[in-house]
Amino acid sequence: MTHPALSSTSACVFDAYGTLLDVTSAAKRCRDALGAKADDLAALWRTKQLEYSWLRSLMGRHADFWQVTGEALDYAMATLGIEDAGLRARLMELYLVLSAYPDAKSTLEALKRAGRPAAILSNGSPKMLEAAVKSAGIGDLLVHAISVEDCGIYKPHPSVYALATERLGLAAERICFVSSNAWDAAGAALFGFRVAWVNRAGAQPERLPAAPEAEIKSLAELPPLLGL
Repeated sequence: MTHPALSSTSACVFDAYGTLLDVTSAAKRCRDALGAKADDLAALWRTKQLEYSWLRSLMGRHADFWQVTGEALDYAMATLGIEDAGLRARLMELYLVLSAYPDAKSTLEALKRAGRPAAILSNGSPKMLEAAVKSAGIGDLLVHAISVEDCGIYKPHPSVYALATERLGLAAERICFVSSNAWDAAGAALFGFRVAWVNRAGAQPERLPAAPEAEIKSLAELPPLLGL
């Protein structure tokens, strides 16, 4: 069913990690080495990655997402008692080529057929985004892959979301922002975007100052909301 607020937008901006790309796929591909610790590593790695991005933003000590990702992995491996430099290098390289969710490319293709511009707005560094977009085979479906490195602070800081309005030349309310991260969806909604939260995990809504316009279970539900 078409959503009036979302269908009135002119472009879609997607979060990358957790929304288009499966952040657990690097650890899963190393299950041969990690064994029963694979799922725990994937979860803790992601948790610390996000925590470090927020804490660095609050501390005023920015480092790019590649460094933050490595530091989060070091913490996770130490916590789980894993000491293996070769495995660490393998996990980091795999993070550059994370698996895309099955519904990611088909959704972007639907947007392109409809003439609806699509972009990425991500915490990822330019190097990470370039590798991820190439690996997922979605480069020709995007008009931009925007990194927070252009403003030097992480989501959900408003200056990050402003990058999308500047790059697309659109007012915030003309952009449909799509994220699977509830905190990101809240930050984007507070900025003024029309927001669709991809709640794959069936999580509870965040108790934050703003909320998404719509909640969906997969990216495949997005085109109908946009009236495509």
